[in-house]
Amino acid sequence: MPTAVSILQKYWKHEQFRSLQNEIIDSVLEGKDTFALLPTGGGKSICFQVPALMKEGICLVISPLVALMKDQVANLEKRNIKAIALTGGISSDDMIALLDNCLYGNYKFLYLSPERLQSDWISERIKNLPINLIAIDEAHCVSQWGHDFRPAYLKIAALKTHFSKVPFLALTASATKRVQEDVVLQLGLEKPVFFQKSFERKNIAYMVFKAEDKLFKVSQILTKNKESSIIYVRNRKSCIDVAAQLQSLGFSATYYHGGLSSKEKDKNMQRWMKDEAQVIVATNAFGMGIDKANVKTVIHIQLPENLENYYQEAGRAGRNEEKAFAVLLTSPTDALQAEHQFIAVLPDKNFLTLMYVKLCNYFQIAYGEGIDEKFAFNLNQFCLKYQFPVLKTFNAMQFLDRQGVISLSQEFSEKVIIQFIIPSKEVIRYMSLNPNDEAIIVSILRNYTGIYEVATALNLSLISKKANTTEAEVIQLLQKLKDKAIIDYQAKNNDTVLIFNEVREDERTINRVSKYLENQNTLKKEQLKSVLNYVSDSENCKSKLILSYFGEQKAADCGICSFCIAKVKPKVNAVSVAKQILKLLAEQQLNSREIQYATQQSTDDVIFALQNLLENNVIEIKSNNKYSLKS
Repeated sequence: MPTAVSILQKYWKHEQFRSLQNEIIDSVLEGKDTFALLPTGGGKSICFQVPALMKEGICLVISPLVALMKDQVANLEKRNIKAIALTGGISSDDMIALLDNCLYGNYKFLYLSPERLQSDWISERIKNLPINLIAIDEAHCVSQWGHDFRPAYLKIAALKTHFSKVPFLALTASATKRVQEDVVLQLGLEKPVFFQKSFERKNIAYMVFKAEDKLFKVSQILTKNKESSIIYVRNRKSCIDVAAQLQSLGFSATYYHGGLSSKEKDKNMQRWMKDEAQVIVATNAFGMGIDKANVKTVIHIQLPENLENYYQEAGRAGRNEEKAFAVLLTSPTDALQAEHQFIAVLPDKNFLTLMYVKLCNYFQIAYGEGIDEKFAFNLNQFCLKYQFPVLKTFNAMQFLDRQGVISLSQEFSEKVIIQFIIPSKEVIRYMSLNPNDEAIIVSILRNYTGIYEVATALNLSLISKKANTTEAEVIQLLQKLKDKAIIDYQAKNNDTVLIFNEVREDERTINRVSKYLENQNTLKKEQLKSVLNYVSDSENCKSKLILSYFGEQKAADCGICSFCIAKVKPKVNAVSVAKQILKLLAEQQLNSREIQYATQQSTDDVIFALQNLLENNVIEIKSNNKYSLKS
């Protein structure tokens, strides 16, 4: 049998394992149930991929993340390792064929979601496979106290009865002690061997800064640290807006969110990965499988939902072990905004029932029917029809997705339909007057000859390729032609595919899953409270606060976080700050931001000095919000 190191060198081209990987692999090879808690970037997948390749048979990998499954299968195939993922949207016939391939096709890895185990016929077929290891990724989902609980994970324990001699490997990047104990209980792990890598990242300085003008603070940070950076925001619009604002300030910035096409995601990602863009502005859709060593700074400009997510996202900094920064910017209104964004939008049982019934009605699904039916779905249109609040509806749908009642998948598609509504000679005249638009228009006319007579669906990728341009520029021109009344133009976006996994049973369906809803809502409130405590605590080291949250105690302060720096930093003399300000104002009027930039003092110290000078009538504030000496 080949050694673990030889497998690592052959397929991954690494000379040695990271911390704890070898020990976890040895435990699995000895046939022991194993629990591995490796923080983000710890290389969890190696821990089951290497031992599975060392043994006869196939490794069953259970994961809730479709994108991660596809990513891992693609990476294995690049290494000439045969792997299959049973993701959503696959027909029963195709599923049977794929499972037959697992049995007879010398495959080494079978990836599936926990919801697949709810199908009895799939579970039975899996029992016929030569399983050598069962790996449970994102194992915190097994526990109702985990931050992404999915009841379908509870079905995994049934495999333990049949595969009694096969080791189980539970993997997670974030689990409190309470969650760890629950995972062991729910999976039925027998005397599991625990491996836990410390949550401490000694090279990351956790910084919390108060900032009224967050964009200004971001620009200061990016100017000081010019290396690769990530900025996390809460929604798609903020992605685009913040990236555009940074570009206007002279920074090379791109963005990433779940609504982009695969082509756009890859293009933007590659710009950042190749350091052509200093910063990528992203939602939490970004990060899975990202291992960029030289990320210097991760900035959150809005409060995260929980410390589990924050730790994982912040941990994408400093993978090269050099000093890095995890910065959280906060303002006085953030707590209220977070309460509104995370707590006020949690659905209760009544709303969940109403939303589910309307969703079935929306797609004309009769009672007792609907299983495996698949629909293109636009959330905004659905909410508009029934006057539902969008965020609360989205949270209700996500809850049903986690419970396995429905499946939501982000599959961005754009259908563009156009028709020329002016005579062809007028189109020719327009091209002669606008030669820059000619290539795209000619490409459309050559490929869609009947476009004057009927509305025609365009293949944007084809047109952009023929015209040697981008899809974005094609869309921009179509909008321009529409505005000039040259064409009729419609663009219909469907950024979600919805699959019903069960027959419609209304209240019976909701009653079965709603027992978990109250627990999840309570957990989310507790998690947000922990985030607010992390931000507001001015008495403790930020690194120690994070470690304590995950049940890890440390005696010494980190020495590099915002608390530790403030503790050793000499107290600023308020009189000297006031003198600096008066000297500046003697030359010209300035606003508070300009004063802070010129003095290089903290926001709090500048505001304190300005307030004192105003109260003593030494300075005044003008109508343009600039300060000047009192006349």
